[in-house]
Amino acid sequence: MESSTSEDTGDDYYLELSADPIRFESVSFLTNVFFDDSNKQVFAVRSGGVTGVLVKGPNQNLSFRMEDKGPVISIKFSPDMNILAIQRTNTSVEFVNYLPTRELDSVEYSQSCKGKNASILGFVWTHGNEILLVTDHGVELFQVTPEKRTVKALKSLSLGVNWFVFCPQSYLVLLSSGTIGNQMQALHITPGNLHKLTKFEMEATATKPGKLAVSERDVALAVLYDIPCIIVLRHQQGASRSNATTFVYVYTVHKMMTIKRSHILKLDMSGRFAINVVDNLIIVHHQASKTSMIFDIMLPGVSDGTVIYHTSVAVPKPIKPYNLKVPGATLSEHIFQPCQLYSPNWVVFQPNIVIDAKLGCLWYIELRLDALVKVIRDKILLVEFLMQRKDAKQILIQVLQSFMTQMPVSLMEMPTIFDKLNSVYRSHLENEIQSQMGTPLQSNTKSVATTLENLKHKLLIDQSDIYTHILSKFSEGTIEPKMVVWVLLEYIRSLAEHGIPVQHYLHELVITTLVHRKAYYQLHQLLQYHVVADSKPLACLLLSLENLYPAAHQLALDMLKRLGNAHEEIIEVLLSKGHILPALRYVRSVGMADEISARKFLEAGKASNDPILFHSVFKFFEQRNVRLHNTTAFTRGEHCQPYVQHFKYLFRETDNGCNSDTNSNVSTVST
Repeated sequence: MESSTSEDTGDDYYLELSADPIRFESVSFLTNVFFDDSNKQVFAVRSGGVTGVLVKGPNQNLSFRMEDKGPVISIKFSPDMNILAIQRTNTSVEFVNYLPTRELDSVEYSQSCKGKNASILGFVWTHGNEILLVTDHGVELFQVTPEKRTVKALKSLSLGVNWFVFCPQSYLVLLSSGTIGNQMQALHITPGNLHKLTKFEMEATATKPGKLAVSERDVALAVLYDIPCIIVLRHQQGASRSNATTFVYVYTVHKMMTIKRSHILKLDMSGRFAINVVDNLIIVHHQASKTSMIFDIMLPGVSDGTVIYHTSVAVPKPIKPYNLKVPGATLSEHIFQPCQLYSPNWVVFQPNIVIDAKLGCLWYIELRLDALVKVIRDKILLVEFLMQRKDAKQILIQVLQSFMTQMPVSLMEMPTIFDKLNSVYRSHLENEIQSQMGTPLQSNTKSVATTLENLKHKLLIDQSDIYTHILSKFSEGTIEPKMVVWVLLEYIRSLAEHGIPVQHYLHELVITTLVHRKAYYQLHQLLQYHVVADSKPLACLLLSLENLYPAAHQLALDMLKRLGNAHEEIIEVLLSKGHILPALRYVRSVGMADEISARKFLEAGKASNDPILFHSVFKFFEQRNVRLHNTTAFTRGEHCQPYVQHFKYLFRETDNGCNSDTNSNVSTVST
């Protein structure tokens, strides 16, 4: 394990080199080093291969020998590792099968470029065993069959080529043509075919005679937010050398058909630069200042109607200091030696690879989000930035938690932050509904597809996340209670504006917080004006708060009544309060008189110890029995025999006066 940690744990370096570099034999008089950016493999070729070829990659550590047939220009394995392609001349590429015994076949077979007088600029493996040769006269696609040791031509394209760049993620090849090299032809390589994209021209800057306007070193192909992109460093000369500056142009490829310059990144520096891509961010390294900058093309920028101009998300910072583990004085001893960052020996490959051939190290550039949180001061920008990062949910939640503790300083930003979160939340919900319903309407297909593409790269923070990690975590003393209520209501406002149904637990939190603050008038207003949505759990909560706020009982009943489907709950509430006759009247009003349990009401009447009340209830159900069964008797299944006995006990010697009183009560109930 190498060391990239510095003593200061509170550092704000937002980029670092991977902890475990891939170590390989460094460049020397006898050893040549090659890198295959498709398979991410480093080849160390000793003495032309006679004394060994060492291959190091993310999952490979191979070694084999091969005959020395001249200096190796380029060497690459096919994607399935079954064929090794070696270029030793400018006119042909040799192939040799790599056997399961982890050694090379003894027979080589080769393919010369078809173009007359053409010189091979390089080659790339594409799909399966297909290989693309790029020459100064065009491109040629071949199919290699290792079993037969044959190579078959598939497609070719004639074009004067100065240099080329290949992207293994998108299978795009960019060819530079024209006398000053600013004519660009992109090709999309599909199995067995070449597809030409619209040709385009890059702005030509003043160059020395014989020098190309756009050099290969200044161009990188990448995939940002699933969109293939061409990233180009453009050096602009000023009146003096100190006034020179550099921009990064980002060309986006649309549907593998057209290419458009969409973004310009302002570097405000000049000199030598290198580009990496990490987590859909463009990283620009500046050698002179030994710093790096981060750009996110999905963040808002300044548009001139054609392109969007972006500045660095954070101030330029160096990569985190790195200590390399090297052998010590004895075999068992190791020491850590500071590594020179932004070394002239560094070579950068896409998307996030840095190689130091002299040291014999391959690193991956990695993002340190915890440090970026410290250097991005704009709270809204920080939230937007984190929402677009992979695996950043925990950090985003921590950031939101910290905003809460900064109240009221962060008061102004919170509505916008909630809206940003809920805009994505709403899109996720729509996507969920759409997937359940099936294919979208034809007219909406395009917009739905665009939304889905964008959603893939947006973090979802839903109500349960906000409630669990933020709103329910407010501890005493960290934030004023009125601020808690404000945050809660602001979040509910944002949900409502985005058409997202508010979960009852958020409303419960509002109510309990207001009760805790004894803000009963505010609570009454919120309920009266339906800021807090009606629900059964909420009504039950209000009922439980009756001891603290007596009016809560009536508010709960009103809420249950408005819901229209809470008859059982209303009856239970009335009975629990001893309001038996109002409960019976309610039963009659909602047409449930024939369905309710007589036993429940008779038990409540008996428990009241009020004979007249019990008489009224008993007579109500006797009348129901007559209406339903043509008899005053209760059915056996109703289990009302104890109450019949109780009635007989109470009224066996009842006089007419008493009867007239009770009858008046019965008539009141039954009307």
